[in-house]
Amino acid sequence: MDIHTKERFMDKNAAPSSSEISDLLGDQAVRRLNEFEHFLNSRYELIRELKFPFGNNYGWGYKYSHKSKMLCYLFFEKNSFTVTLSIGKPELKKLYQELENMLPKTQTLWEKRYPCGEGGWIHYPVENGDELKDIEKLIYIKKTPKH
Repeated sequence: MDIHTKERFMDKNAAPSSSEISDLLGDQAVRRLNEFEHFLNSRYELIRELKFPFGNNYGWGYKYSHKSKMLCYLFFEKNSFTVTLSIGKPELKKLYQELENMLPKTQTLWEKRYPCGEGGWIHYPVENGDELKDIEKLIYIKKTPKH
């Protein structure tokens, strides 16, 4: 799926409001976003920032960090969102131990990742709760939670 085909907030000079974000996401995606943020808040010392990262191709989204470690970005889309995260060399062993237990979509996205060193970046369009669970597993792999 091409990240450029989705409707997003692409005006760098106009940060979206909370209500504009909710309207674009739609009810189901807002529920998934709330579930995702509950997962993050309950396990990490979470910092959420509204950002327009990576040039003009992704649009506005939330950057989630644990202290100073970036966990992921979440880009707002029409009735959905995409989570973008990197897996580095230190996490590869743990990733490959878990990957076979993940969804075929997750495995394919890893195979087709944007390479960076021995690891890489995944752009994961989250369409349902099972995919969200795999994103949570990937974040666990990236940064072991506090409990």
